[in-house]
Parts: sequence; C-alpha cells; structure tokens
Amino acid sequence: MSTNLEIEYKSLLSLAEYDQLKKLFTHVTPVRQTNHYLDSKDFKLRKKKLALRIRTFDKSAEMTLKVPQEVGNIEYNIDLSLEEAQQLLGERNIVCGETDLSEICELLTARDINLEEITLIGSLTTIRYEQHLPIGLAALDKNDYLGHTDYELELEVDDSKQGKKDFFDFLDKNRVEYPSDNSIFRRILRNEANGQQNGAAAFKD
Repeated sequence: MSTNLEIEYKSLLSLAEYDQLKKLFTHVTPVRQTNHYLDSKDFKLRKKKLALRIRTFDKSAEMTLKVPQEVGNIEYNIDLSLEEAQQLLGERNIVCGETDLSEICELLTARDINLEEITLIGSLTTIRYEQHLPIGLAALDKNDYLGHTDYELELEVDDSKQGKKDFFDFLDKNRVEYPSDNSIFRRILRNEANGQQNGAAAFKD
C-alpha cells in the first residue's frame, strides 16, 4: 500500500470553458477511467469526511481511501487487477483477507466503520487530460454519470496557500467562473435522486 498527501483545488466548468481550456491540452493523450464510489447507505464515511473509491482503467485498477488532514487528504492506495476490482464491485462490499486490502479495512474499522455496510453508491466515467504545469498537476475532465455530462478542472499542488492563489489566478486568466457547488459526490447523489424519481436505472459501470 502506498500513501501520499493530496492537496487539490477543483472547479466545475461550462462546456464553453471546457472547450477553451482543452486547447491547452492538445498535445496530451486522454485517459479513460471510471470511479466507483463506496459508502454505507446512510453515508457514514461521508459524515466522517472519508472517501473510498475503486478506480478502473483499461487494464488496471486501484482502491483509494482518503482521510482528511489539517491540510489536504492522506490517500491510501492499493493496486488491483481488473478482475479483483470487478469482484469487489460485484460483491458490493469489502471482503478483507491477508492482502493489502486488510490495511484499508483496519483504517476503516479504526474509525468505527462497519465493513458489512459498505456498498457501491455510484459510478462516474471520466475522460481525463492531464499535464504538469508550473503551478501544479492539472487535469481537465469530462465526466459522465446517470446519463448526465459535466466538465471539471483539477489542480494538485504541493503548497496549500500558494496553490490556492495560483489556481484562482489561473481561473481568472482563462476567464473561468468558479461555481458554488463543486462536489462530485453531491452531484452524483442529486442526479441519482432525480433518476429514481423518473424511474431511471441504477448507476452505470
């Protein structure tokens, strides 16, 4: 299991803003990834400001637990095969064994999370353009979930204070308006609720 400190800033984008920023990434080959978000049905992890996901790529996968710090989040990452990821998602709960997964389990149980209650909450597929800029690692995303599409800019930085200034300076320079609601999780839940009201199917993988 690997760990790293994540300090990032995000902004939702309009389609016009996305198309404008995409011109800065013309030399970048995009990567397709799907984030599968896990929590209890009453969102115990979210209430503790934790986040658990399985991210799948074309030929690999990983599980990540995010634990909040005074600044940023510590990410605990475990590499998975696609088969292991699909098995975990198919079971719709976490089955611990004598593997790196047991370390994630220990971190969760130490925070009073009942592993048997953890289930798949929703999935979001992203086409990501990523590159290093002088101000940090920038990612330009097109996200699809529940028949809905939105766009997002993300910047990972090493220093919280300077990174925040650089991020908003970048938005201003590129005439990007910072929205009031930047939470992917809230957007997924909101669209799930709307989908259920309309008789829509569950989250797509």
